[in-house]
Amino acid sequence: MATDEEQIRTLIERWVAAVHRGDLDAVLADHAEDIVMFDVPPPQQGVRGLAAYRQSWPPFFRWQAQGASFEIESLEVTAGGEVAFAYALLRCGTAADLAAAPDRRLRLTLGLRRQDGRWVVTHEHHSFPLDTAVRDPAADERELRELHQRWFAATAAQDLDALMEPIAPDIVSYEHDGPLQYVGAPAVREVCQAGLDAAADGKVTWEIPNQTILIAGDLAVSWGLNRIRVTPPDGESTETWSRGTRIFTRRAGTWRLTHQHLSHPLPPPPPARNG
Repeated sequence: MATDEEQIRTLIERWVAAVHRGDLDAVLADHAEDIVMFDVPPPQQGVRGLAAYRQSWPPFFRWQAQGASFEIESLEVTAGGEVAFAYALLRCGTAADLAAAPDRRLRLTLGLRRQDGRWVVTHEHHSFPLDTAVRDPAADERELRELHQRWFAATAAQDLDALMEPIAPDIVSYEHDGPLQYVGAPAVREVCQAGLDAAADGKVTWEIPNQTILIAGDLAVSWGLNRIRVTPPDGESTETWSRGTRIFTRRAGTWRLTHQHLSHPLPPPPPARNG
């Protein structure tokens, strides 16, 4: 028969696998009704109760679906007769996140109790260490310009996944056309897909010839005129210009697009007629 430590280790490994594949029912399976979680994002007082715990996961799953890792690197378990605790380090992030900060790990502590003959999680604490290193503004600007270059290359390659990679799950985008706003990465993905589809077998290129970037801590703003060129397989290229402003926030060491505002200027109104 498995020891208590082995049972708890299996429970945690099962939970981590469920998180990675976005299986909400399996994530909840071994948690107490009075679970208290101190998570990376707010609220500051923590998430309290299984219903609130359930609601906290869908935004993470949407981010996870972008190809992020969630895997145990180390795990230690200590069990008593009725209570137990475990602590672990996990690789948590997209490929870009982990490339930018290869040593960064999600820290996890779990408290468990024996309930009706089985172990259940009553407390979770997730955190990343604060990055206290002095950042180089020039390096941040290079990183953002490289991000845009990857966007330009992904557009030319019609690589939708690469286009979406730097976009935050909670993005709010004001696009050229209606509706007034697109909220969330799935809505923006549909817009990007429609743009690529409109080119059919043609080639789409995009650039911002005179781009300005300003950075303050973990917040950055970029603006400039977008030049988009569409070249059909057997026709002449067409070129359009529009105005673009983009807001980025640094999350888990990586810049994410959190807001975008695109527009074409409206034509001036006709002159008033006298009489």
